[in-house]
Amino acid sequence: MKKIAVAIFIIAMLAATVYAVNAYSPAAAAETDYLRIHVRANSNLQTDQNVKYKVKDEVVKFITPYIGECVDKESAIAVVNALIPQICEVCDRTLEANGYDYRSRAEVRSENFPTRVYGEHTLEQGVYDALIIELGSGAGDNWWCVIYPPLCFTSATADVEYRSVIADIINKFFNK
Repeated sequence: MKKIAVAIFIIAMLAATVYAVNAYSPAAAAETDYLRIHVRANSNLQTDQNVKYKVKDEVVKFITPYIGECVDKESAIAVVNALIPQICEVCDRTLEANGYDYRSRAEVRSENFPTRVYGEHTLEQGVYDALIIELGSGAGDNWWCVIYPPLCFTSATADVEYRSVIADIINKFFNK
């Protein structure tokens, strides 16, 4: 009888683990769990596309330490909204240093986005909150990634903090 009870307990724990991993995996997370970033170039001219990447690099470098302190998407939105003037300064300074006379605009807003794949993560088509940075007219192709959770804010020079999804779930459950 004890063996049957132990077997049932083990099966129940395995089932619960499989459910928890699937329920909280990035692929299963709703679009409400993400804060995206899009840097839209002035145009599709190669020069505008090139400066878009320079601006992106500077914005990522600037915002990474602030985003690292965020514990949820809402706090990430609050931090980004508070940094909008500085984000625009970073963008405009980079544009000017590269010989461009147009400026940037930035805001957090909800937009409909197509399905996108980032590494092992797929963000399904849907409405997402995003930091939208438009350079000049903002009519060119964009660079995109995810601010929260920080899927793209890592590099060889940045300090990387590895987090366990299961530990995050447990901590959230116990309000840690």
